[in-house]
Amino acid sequence: MSELTEVNGKGHMVFAERDVVELAETFQTPLFVYNVEKVRKNARAFVEGFKKAGVKAQVAYASKAFSSVAMLQVAKQEGLSLDVVSQGELYTAMKADFPMEKIHLHGNNKSREELKMALDQHIGCIVVDNFHDITLLKELLKDYNGTMDVLIRVTPGIEAHTHDYILTGNEDSKFGFDLKNQAKQAYDQIQQIDQLHLKGLHCHIGSQIFETDGFIMAIKRLYEVLADWYKQDGFEATVLNLGGGFGIRYTDEDKPLPLDDYVLALVKEVTEEADTHGLSLPEIWIEPGRAIVGDTAITLYEIGSKKEIPNMRNYVSVDGGMTDNIRPALYQAKYEAIIANKARAPKTYPCSIAGKCCESGDMLIYDTLLPEVTPGDILAVFSTGAYGYSMASHYNRFAKPAVVFVENEEATLVVKRETYADVIQNDLSYE
Repeated sequence: MSELTEVNGKGHMVFAERDVVELAETFQTPLFVYNVEKVRKNARAFVEGFKKAGVKAQVAYASKAFSSVAMLQVAKQEGLSLDVVSQGELYTAMKADFPMEKIHLHGNNKSREELKMALDQHIGCIVVDNFHDITLLKELLKDYNGTMDVLIRVTPGIEAHTHDYILTGNEDSKFGFDLKNQAKQAYDQIQQIDQLHLKGLHCHIGSQIFETDGFIMAIKRLYEVLADWYKQDGFEATVLNLGGGFGIRYTDEDKPLPLDDYVLALVKEVTEEADTHGLSLPEIWIEPGRAIVGDTAITLYEIGSKKEIPNMRNYVSVDGGMTDNIRPALYQAKYEAIIANKARAPKTYPCSIAGKCCESGDMLIYDTLLPEVTPGDILAVFSTGAYGYSMASHYNRFAKPAVVFVENEEATLVVKRETYADVIQNDLSYE
């Protein structure tokens, strides 16, 4: 990543046409900086891919990757649909004036309140994850004037090549119905509820996927089920939701496909399977989150202390860590970084980047090379647009960072930096 970094005459890293050091000085650190033009480019790659293929589709931004009012406004501007998994995400969509009919609700343990909120807001679709969902919907629909479109989420038993902790498509998963027995039971129950309109199936086979084989295998499995249902009672799916999981580049080890390559592979396989089984071509839905925002942002930190252990490791500490990026601790995720104010300096200093939380596992990057490090240097970590801010915490009572959007060279604060008063705002006295 760093070898492609633009550098200005001051030797400073440039991101989205802005001097990164100046952004750090203006907005302070830690700081998330998003290149909005890149967000739009990624979104359009998916949308245009389906248009070129000539099929009906919905590209739903998986808002769990990064949800804020400003981000959802950009998604709305790009004509995306929206995947939400909680009342909080749905509330954010409401505040962003997102079209309710383009929102899909997920979740493996939806509460009565979440489902009622979804019904009250007349969202576009609920993805049914388990029998509890069906029971609650049946009860709530007694007082609901209208119908609700639903998809049945299934686990097709396909293991994508990814980290075990973020696999969701194999049969041993907390998500969805297994295809062997539960999916048909769910289908039968839903068909008995007049106010539920079953549109089709949903699956999600994993995350950070760099090939299309897993998706193709999953589509084949889904069509085995759809063909059986069609033979039994003439049911034809009008929607096939194939989830997300399209990979991005974090380090040189990652080799993602162009985004529209994923689209073309999905369309080709769905078309072939529909033809093979004599079924109508359904509308294809996907749910990219990371693939839209992951590689569009950097996180800026100020470097503080160093600890050098002879013949072992040099630790370089920054003013953030697992409170703004839990992924290295949670998934052993790997990142690349550069010293933004020394972007042209030779990388001669072997070190590991430590966060400032009181945890030995609070490490952002192990065993990298940087220029000679001085306290006050600005470290820029690449590809932090997904699951950074959205998974941020108040551990050690740290305040959450600010978020800045850059577009047309203009930097706009879209999430304010928390104050310590914000951190304790819900605390109550006990005397």
